[in-house]
Amino acid sequence: MLASPGTAVDSHCPYCALQCGMSLTPRAAAPGADVPGASGAVAVLGMPEVQPRDFPTNRGGLCQKGWTSAAVLGAADRITTPLVRRSLLTAGDQPTDSAEGSAESAGWSDQSADSADDSRRVSPLVPVSWDVALDVVAGRLATLAAEHGPQTVAVFAGGGLTNEKAYMLGKFARTVLRTPNIDYNGRFCMASAAAGMNRSFGVDRGLPFPLSDLGGAQAVLLLGSNLAETMPPAVQHLAGARAAGGLVVVDPRRSATARLTEDPASGGRAGAGSAGQTAAGAVGQPGSAGQPGAVGQPGAVGQPGAVGQGNAGTGAQGAGNAQGVHLAPVPGTDLAVLLGLLHVVLAEGLADREYLAERTTGFDDVARSVAGWWPERVETVSGVPADELRRVARLLAAAAPVHGGTGAYVLTGRGVEQSTQGTATVTAAINLALALGLPGRVGSGYGAITGQGNGQGGREHGQKADQLPGYRKIDDPAAREHVAAVWGVDPASLPGPGLPAVRLLKSLGAVAPDGVPAPDRPRALLVHGSNLVVSAPNAGSVIDRLRSLDLLVVCDFVPSETALLADVVLPVTQWAEEEGTMTSLEGRVIRRRAAVRAPGEARSELWILAELARRLDAPETLSFPTDPAVVFDELARASAGGPADYSGLSHARLDADEAAGGPGLFWPVPAPVGHVSDPQVPPVTSASDTSPHPGTPRLFLDRFGTPDGRARMVAVDHVGPSDEVRPDAPVYLVTGRVLQHYQSGAQTHRVAELERLVAEPYVELHPMLGFRVGVPDGARVRLTSARGRVEATARWTDAVRPDTVFMPFHWSGTGSVNQVTTDATDPISGMPEFKVCAVDVAVVDAAVDAPAADALDRPGTLQKELST
Repeated sequence: MLASPGTAVDSHCPYCALQCGMSLTPRAAAPGADVPGASGAVAVLGMPEVQPRDFPTNRGGLCQKGWTSAAVLGAADRITTPLVRRSLLTAGDQPTDSAEGSAESAGWSDQSADSADDSRRVSPLVPVSWDVALDVVAGRLATLAAEHGPQTVAVFAGGGLTNEKAYMLGKFARTVLRTPNIDYNGRFCMASAAAGMNRSFGVDRGLPFPLSDLGGAQAVLLLGSNLAETMPPAVQHLAGARAAGGLVVVDPRRSATARLTEDPASGGRAGAGSAGQTAAGAVGQPGSAGQPGAVGQPGAVGQPGAVGQGNAGTGAQGAGNAQGVHLAPVPGTDLAVLLGLLHVVLAEGLADREYLAERTTGFDDVARSVAGWWPERVETVSGVPADELRRVARLLAAAAPVHGGTGAYVLTGRGVEQSTQGTATVTAAINLALALGLPGRVGSGYGAITGQGNGQGGREHGQKADQLPGYRKIDDPAAREHVAAVWGVDPASLPGPGLPAVRLLKSLGAVAPDGVPAPDRPRALLVHGSNLVVSAPNAGSVIDRLRSLDLLVVCDFVPSETALLADVVLPVTQWAEEEGTMTSLEGRVIRRRAAVRAPGEARSELWILAELARRLDAPETLSFPTDPAVVFDELARASAGGPADYSGLSHARLDADEAAGGPGLFWPVPAPVGHVSDPQVPPVTSASDTSPHPGTPRLFLDRFGTPDGRARMVAVDHVGPSDEVRPDAPVYLVTGRVLQHYQSGAQTHRVAELERLVAEPYVELHPMLGFRVGVPDGARVRLTSARGRVEATARWTDAVRPDTVFMPFHWSGTGSVNQVTTDATDPISGMPEFKVCAVDVAVVDAAVDAPAADALDRPGTLQKELST
């Protein structure tokens, strides 16, 4: 039951994996305000007011995106009715030309067809009933599967879906569609960290400890993550390391997070400059108009603390008010830096030898592999001074428990993981942590910072190409048998592993890019919660593949760039309009609660999947419930006994724990004996344990998730990025986020306050580079790679290396940086190398240069006609 106006509902932010606690208080709507008004905005009945809650991850803070999150609910172009290409409709299904039924009233129109584009996509998207839309989708899917086989239908999902929707989507793909071809955009986010943690620890949970544990650390090594802009409320958990002089940030840019390492007493101010100010204020209180200010309270990112003292004899002693160390390596050389740090730890006798002997295997091979990475060699590869490498290694060792320190953490983010050697880099980070004796000790460890809101839960329950619910491997006979029993199907009927995301996208279309027919390629794609046109690497090629499909179906709530290419668009509910669960970056399972009614005819994906299953003649024994609590109970049974065991959880238990002020429940949470409702699911606790499992906030305290309980140390080596600089592309490009926008920007570009703060894409370049290539500050600059080109405004800054440019990835069209990124992938994880490629940098001369190619501006494609 939805809350009445003025009644607060506890829930969580719709954006990143920090999943900040917030309360939503619906406002009373004006009469008739739940339909499009004169302004064109859709005012959702009971539009909620957002206030932060004192939740462990955000402790009462919110970033600007969180403060303004409710605005997206009433976006002017919110999709509120199903849309289908007119050319796909029979005469009897054509909409009327009334004011409410025309394509124009839905915010869509078509361009003239003066290209060879498929004529059906020149046809406009028009509003239809749910029955018509679902009949079109089911009919086309059934025909394609019958003519070409089930593998010709594919599914691409998103890391923002609730656990319930992610689970049901995986079940639908494998039992109704019977296709192996399902993957999700978490392959762009956590794949390398997952592969590295599974290989070393036997379990993948981004943070195997509560985020709040970081607060007691003496040192934190943060590689490839700009927390101050991507997750501003998380910065407060670094205050202890900053006070001890132990925050180490590895980033080619002096990002807002890297600025936190600066010494305020020496003239540098942590968070100095516009980016730093924004980061410092990200958890500030809203201004007089109820909107977040650009600068918040100074305490939000922690105050300078006492002198950070190194352990005697290590040479890692802080000075004055120093906050830490910023290392700025050549892009793509983070792995070499980690190998050098481990070399110093071993060469100077700083390793925890007792821990290594008792809790790890493979140490000797790793020790031999890093012997050749002495600091001076690392300096020649990475540009990081040898003395700085020694300083950081000693600082980390001083903080390790073996040397009497209060704790140390090694954390990785997308900046080092989105690489063709991403899994190797994560493995090197884990090796360093293991050598210092950190994982499996309270107050120390290794972790990967999950990005997307449900990036953790989304990969645990069936969206990944090779996984079944509970983080089971799909090619494991025991896992197949267990999950098939819960679903009520024959294990032999379940398909095997599918293609990881980049390979899946490359395989789309009945005709290969070279024009050769390929009958086994996917001809239809269902997209849930992802904007591939903006977020996929080598995006121009992806757009071509999407256009080559016989059927593209997109579930979304706004007309994203991917929805603009679709044959069918199905309107779905948003975060504040639905019930469910999410799993935070620390493995904490939390409740998402509905506060307001969805506008128009928007429906949950659970309802959509159930309706499609019925139309596709799914067996009656195959259940597709639409109540999220019922779906979660099934998910819990399917996960029982797996690494990500949710069998001891339910919506009711999560609600009760929160109501009682409990600490939250972290997986695994196995069901006690006698408490598993499905007799086919075996108990997973000892016979003597019949009380509810309390959850597992900290993994690996007694053993790792490997068969022998020991962590695996694996030797790796640095080889460099796939797209190295060269005469025709002499500059490195790195990509990333800005505070005000999220992912492809489909949501945040529709929030006026955020759009006003950062309204257009830009390219950061060092003044020295600007002088050298003739690009003045504020000029229009073009980046060209082997895959495409992109244009944006140049911003001079000394916060980026002279050999490197930085560009955020939140924009489409000529400002879409993924038009130039490479789709080369890590051989183990399948993660693309978003974070580094080689480009040419040149000024755009408006008098002589034609506009840069924009894949969405080609003739014959739909364009938005919106009055924003």
